[in-house]
Amino acid sequence: MKDRLNIPVGISDFKKIRENGYYYVDKSGLLKELLKRESAEVTLITRPRRFGKTMGMSMLAHFLDIRFDNKKLFDGLEIAKDETLCNVWMNQCPVVFLTLKDIDGLTFEDAYERLAVQISNLYKEHAYLLENEKMDLDDRQLFKDLKSGNSGKIQVGQSLYTLIRLMRDYYGKQVILLLDEYDVPMAKASSNGYYEQMLDIMKEIMSTALKDNAALQFAVITGCLKIAKESIFTGTNNFVSDNITDSRFNEYFGFTQAEVDTILYDAGTTEHAEKVKTWYDGYHFGQFDVYCPWDVMNYMRDLQRDPKAAPAGYWKNTSDNAVIRSFIDYAGSNITKKLETLLAGGYIVQRIDENLTYDYLHSSEDNLWSILYLTGYLTKVREDNLTGSVRDGMTALVIPNAEIREIFETTIIKWFDDSAKTWSRKGLFDAVWSGNSERLTHEMNTLLRKTISYHDYKEDFYHAFLAGIFTGAGYSVESNREHGEGRSDVVVYDIANGRAAVFEAKVSKNIEKMEVDSDTAIRQIADRMYTKELEEEYDQIFSYGIAFFKKRCLVKKSK
Repeated sequence: MKDRLNIPVGISDFKKIRENGYYYVDKSGLLKELLKRESAEVTLITRPRRFGKTMGMSMLAHFLDIRFDNKKLFDGLEIAKDETLCNVWMNQCPVVFLTLKDIDGLTFEDAYERLAVQISNLYKEHAYLLENEKMDLDDRQLFKDLKSGNSGKIQVGQSLYTLIRLMRDYYGKQVILLLDEYDVPMAKASSNGYYEQMLDIMKEIMSTALKDNAALQFAVITGCLKIAKESIFTGTNNFVSDNITDSRFNEYFGFTQAEVDTILYDAGTTEHAEKVKTWYDGYHFGQFDVYCPWDVMNYMRDLQRDPKAAPAGYWKNTSDNAVIRSFIDYAGSNITKKLETLLAGGYIVQRIDENLTYDYLHSSEDNLWSILYLTGYLTKVREDNLTGSVRDGMTALVIPNAEIREIFETTIIKWFDDSAKTWSRKGLFDAVWSGNSERLTHEMNTLLRKTISYHDYKEDFYHAFLAGIFTGAGYSVESNREHGEGRSDVVVYDIANGRAAVFEAKVSKNIEKMEVDSDTAIRQIADRMYTKELEEEYDQIFSYGIAFFKKRCLVKKSK
């Protein structure tokens, strides 16, 4: 058995990983790609959460920051082979590195306070700037106010610009800005109802730092979404973005097949390769197929603790997956067919908008499919897996792997359960206890159209559907209980009113057979005496034969 690997789960500090002997997948090639800049002053990299954005930014900061000598951190890595680039860039640049991933709050006041604290901590990190005797007295006071958290909103709004300017004056060099998870404050604000307030402060922070800033050499920004330029990057020049539809950086965010093969070999877990692929692979970013790195590393850690550990949904636990729920709440039954297609392993074709604003996410169904794609809940179908052509402007989308499918399943099932609870079933219950099979057929067909099925339309789906109608409505429900000379599908007991209903279901091969199949179900109840043992205890007993075909049913009552 191989030595146990030191898996760095939850650690995104590049220096800590390298100095403490944690297992590291070499992504230093990203540095070369980023530093071979053309003329872009601002590069925005968007990827789903937990795909290594913060780790990449930490690596970049440690490579560039003039305050350190980090040559040892990069020994043995790919970037170290490029001596010319290392000589030009390694620890030669003033760097501002700020992450906004923790800027959250139920109110704007809470979120703003967290932002002000983050800015205060950033200024404390660069308190050495106060040693500059040439610093203007007003600048000195402004620096102290921001450092102590005693500044106002205007000062906070210009805090990055101020810091970059003062660092340029101190070092005599232009400054590099690394801004991680820039859109988290906007996402949280949108969810909690203070979007406009947060937009105002973030627009001020971004525009003053990025627009016509002579002290700025270049900026690299990461996030989950490319917020529309006119929303937050107003006036920013030389702006380029790289997202999951591009190919420039995609091998550096996520694990390639070769990297996963190496990890499995190093960990002595190659026998789990197929499970790892089924659960965590499937993302098609640009021209690259990648695994979710968060999932792979978590599973490797668990396998080292327990060689029999089963794959688990690690990624889903890093968020409340509210985006899926909000999506379903908005679109409702209009998207049922598409969801069924996805959950059955098929793909759908949708228009994707890569330029979104959080306040308009729910303004159209296209926007919501775009969000699911850009945030990693869906992925682009490989061209060789397409069964037909996809017209220009459209994208074929599929659920990437078993983990994401599990998220969809649990979220969707919960939503449909919640939806059923709010839907009035009084008409259906009245039909059952009055023996009105025509009305019961109508009511059940209405409800069937509101449900979702993705495992074909088999008997167990309809059994669950029948039982679910009455569950939580004050009735006792039994499924497949032995009665008479067989097992009835579903029996519903209204104990308080001394009545019961026996349901026998059949799945028809086509619409034409529904009539015959419902009659067959009625005969089966009688022939096998499903109601016999109920007669002594209940005053009224209703027998119903039901034929199902996809999302249609026909109910008949025994005479």
